[in-house]
Amino acid sequence: MKRIWRRLNTQQAPAHGRTWGQSDEPDRDVEKPADAEDEKLGSSEGKNKKARSISTKEAVRRFRKHALDEKEHGDVVRVGLKDALWSDLYHHALTANWFMFTLWAVGFYIAINLFFAVLFAMVPDQVTAPHPPSLLDLFFFSVQTLSTVGYGVMAPSGPVANTIVSLEVLIGMMINALATGAVFARIARPRARIIFSNKAVISDENGVPALCIRIANCRRSVILSLDVEVALSRLTVTHDGHLVRQFEPLLLVQAHVPVLRFAFVLAHVITEASPLHKHTVRELDAEEGEIIVTVTGTDEAMGQTVFARTSYAFDRVMNNHRFVDIVASHPNGGISVDYSRFHDIETHAPKDAAAAEAAHAE
Repeated sequence: MKRIWRRLNTQQAPAHGRTWGQSDEPDRDVEKPADAEDEKLGSSEGKNKKARSISTKEAVRRFRKHALDEKEHGDVVRVGLKDALWSDLYHHALTANWFMFTLWAVGFYIAINLFFAVLFAMVPDQVTAPHPPSLLDLFFFSVQTLSTVGYGVMAPSGPVANTIVSLEVLIGMMINALATGAVFARIARPRARIIFSNKAVISDENGVPALCIRIANCRRSVILSLDVEVALSRLTVTHDGHLVRQFEPLLLVQAHVPVLRFAFVLAHVITEASPLHKHTVRELDAEEGEIIVTVTGTDEAMGQTVFARTSYAFDRVMNNHRFVDIVASHPNGGISVDYSRFHDIETHAPKDAAAAEAAHAE
């Protein structure tokens, strides 16, 4: 235990005073001196090498930001993939935000009615109307036909117009069914109301440091059979200059929670076998490392599997802190959970490992 704590302190407090949970932004922007060979040569090869290292560093930063980003990766260009918009339309309909979903639905509705209005305009003599119909009149006639309203002011009076109306009614029924299904699927899609603490903490208990993350269930119903996975994600550069993403699992004290009613603290003990023990904070910062958390469980009320995920960059990992207790006894004899203090943390000075071991031996 002495060696574990001594090595952790060595990692957390390097020569320039860097500790867990503190920002190291100035060090990231400081360029390392060129190799002696590059300085001696002063050739274009050395300059190209330096340019490659800078671009690689910037690429690492950009990739890290997208590890668990829920939004569209606008600055990531996908090369060699075909546009799967139409073949994956259902997925796009489910994952688009409500504004874009409504915008696409309204745009498609206007386009389909405008298309049939143009078809009716090609046979104006087969559409009965009080006056010669304009394109706007035919557009609203298409709207009435598509929705099967039919106010009776305009009507088809020829075989071509009746064929167009029959086709539009058929397409209208299909569109109504698909639109209703898409809206229902978006509303009925199970979403886990699981919240994660804003910061992860490293606290010392009995001389052994542990990484702790707090999660909570915000619904009145419980989540059954909750499985949690925590991993250290970092981007490394091979000798050939290739970017490789590595995931190293962080074993939890309790990775399976039978019932999650309110709050629970996930704990990973930083032993010699832990990936956090193998790397210094400066190494993880340079590799833009982050801690990824994924949870999977079953909502008791809906009986469906729910998912939740988050990630922590190392500027959100606070050393020598612990979470404030939010569970207390209620005056009526029950349990009170104060979610307003869910994200609150407090300093927690580490105990001396030797003193802890002596107390444990006694």
